[in-house]
Amino acid sequence: MKYLCLSLLFFSGAFSFAQSSKTINQSGNPIFKGWYADPDAAIFKNKYWIYPTYSAKYREQVFLDAFSSEDLIKWQKHEHILDTAAIKWANKAMWAPAIVEKDKKYYLFFGANDIQSDNEVGGIGVAVSDKPEGPFKDHLGKPLVDKFYNGAQPIDQFVFKDKDGQYYLIYGGWRHCNIAKLNKDFTGFLPFDDGIIFKEITPEKYVEGPYMFIRNGKYYFMWSEGGWTGPDYSVAYAIGDSPFGPFKRVDKILKQDPSIATGAGHHSVIINKKNDKYYIIYHRRPLGDTDGNHRVTCIDEMHFDAEGNILPVKITNEGVKAQQLK
Repeated sequence: MKYLCLSLLFFSGAFSFAQSSKTINQSGNPIFKGWYADPDAAIFKNKYWIYPTYSAKYREQVFLDAFSSEDLIKWQKHEHILDTAAIKWANKAMWAPAIVEKDKKYYLFFGANDIQSDNEVGGIGVAVSDKPEGPFKDHLGKPLVDKFYNGAQPIDQFVFKDKDGQYYLIYGGWRHCNIAKLNKDFTGFLPFDDGIIFKEITPEKYVEGPYMFIRNGKYYFMWSEGGWTGPDYSVAYAIGDSPFGPFKRVDKILKQDPSIATGAGHHSVIINKKNDKYYIIYHRRPLGDTDGNHRVTCIDEMHFDAEGNILPVKITNEGVKAQQLK
């Protein structure tokens, strides 16, 4: 018994040391505590930032938190950077934030109220702050998009800056995705040359959660497929020559691993230009957990082949190694 106790003590110490080493050198997954989903990632002032949905019942989703890190390992929580007290027209389901910096201001786009028709108040809003950690205040006093155009529910917005400096809003649930040209102060939209405001760019099997980035002159358009509460929630992508496509679906690149986690989807991407590393930030569901809102935010590295195709991402418990921006 004495030797058994000593062995157990040694094992416990070794385990603690391993955990400590992992914490120092790798992010681990999930990267921070709590039920958080739909993460949007950004780099501001030599820090990584993540803006997720607080994953709870709709009536409890009345605020947004943010997280910042200098190395992808240690994350600082910034509580209630925005809540429904600041957004008078929002009362529930504050979802899927997307942030962008412009002219020394930080604009946080979000969905609220989960509207099901054009007769309800809600949709996509915009908040603004002088700092990435907020607090944010309502930029418009009303939703930016509050109607169903081309069948797209006004949720899951992403703000994309093109090579010419033009900003676009890319958004949509209910299996439809739109793109619209934002005006200079993000108070509305500019029509395209044909007079249309909202152009549909929906690829095959699209469900929600759009994301776009440019690599080697090509436009990578990514989205989520499947049902958000199910194990087969996942991410697929297409490649185009412009933000308008056309986008032909290439493949699925992020999905569940029954030995790690299920429901891996609704993502964003961090691009470390210093060393050309790409990280996919996404949410997933712990094994055996059937509560639809039990989602956690994770990170893994994303790679490309010689032709520029995104390789399937291996979801891990280890996450990624420390990566400084300075």
